[in-house]
Amino acid sequence: MFYEPINLEKIKTYSLLDRKSKVKIDDFAHRWHKKGSFQDFISSLPRILAGTDLRQIIDAVVAAVKAHRPVVFAMGAHVIKCGLSPVIIDLMEKGIVSAIALNGAGIIHDFELALAGKTSEEVEEGLSTGEFGMARETGEFLNGAIEKGVRDHLGIGAAVGRELINLSPAYLDYSLLAAAYRLKLPATVHIALGTDIIHMHPRAKGSALGEGSLRDFKIFASVISNLEGGVYFNIGSAVLLPEVFLKAITLVRNLGYSVENFVTVNMDFIKHYRPTQNVINRPVSGSGKGYALFGHHEIMLPLLAAGIIEELD
Repeated sequence: MFYEPINLEKIKTYSLLDRKSKVKIDDFAHRWHKKGSFQDFISSLPRILAGTDLRQIIDAVVAAVKAHRPVVFAMGAHVIKCGLSPVIIDLMEKGIVSAIALNGAGIIHDFELALAGKTSEEVEEGLSTGEFGMARETGEFLNGAIEKGVRDHLGIGAAVGRELINLSPAYLDYSLLAAAYRLKLPATVHIALGTDIIHMHPRAKGSALGEGSLRDFKIFASVISNLEGGVYFNIGSAVLLPEVFLKAITLVRNLGYSVENFVTVNMDFIKHYRPTQNVINRPVSGSGKGYALFGHHEIMLPLLAAGIIEELD
């Protein structure tokens, strides 16, 4: 069948000037002027998408700190490998970050940096020879610290932090766990057996690793029970820590704690399923708000930290 082109003469239109629009020039970025302050830089960002989110996250952290509510950093090991420990320790010392949570790899890089001032090996080179993950000091110290800590009724985070301070290595000031122990802040470690190089060490004991990590989960849940009005960050963990967070949320709500009206933030390179669901969406459903900030940790985290510090000052 043959069709004639549709006639557009009677189409209904409206004035652009009367239309509601999502983007306005009032929200555009401002030009940068030499010798401006960092606050000038934040103000120069567009008030659109992530530019708005960054400001709102900074405001949420500032409000939480002023109200003495928790600001929790849950971090994958890559955050430490990106050289960000000094930034995080500074936030802890300033009373901004009130608790940290790491995966098992986090304590490895934290210890190696404190002891040797270096970490992160070439996996491909060591894998072919069976040498990958076989650093003597790492396996001996961390397994020993965990075992001793369990005997003293400590979780893994506190146990490693305590033993690092006792050891007093050359680069102790770069240790997140030592800083948390010194500042008496919760530092929890959440492991999956078989995923970390220290599990291959002959001194590794499943009973100590499991007991220490379970104790840390209970400490973590205690932190989360007070999260109302606070801010929770998941930084660079795609699976393990988002799952731990979700379980802690349901546990404390089951126990009768009111954990509503808080803010969650996921920071990573790309969008992952579990952080999206278990951090940004599900925990704050019905109350609170979740944000996603995408970008390199080594740029985004110092940017966020500087914005918070400037706003608090």
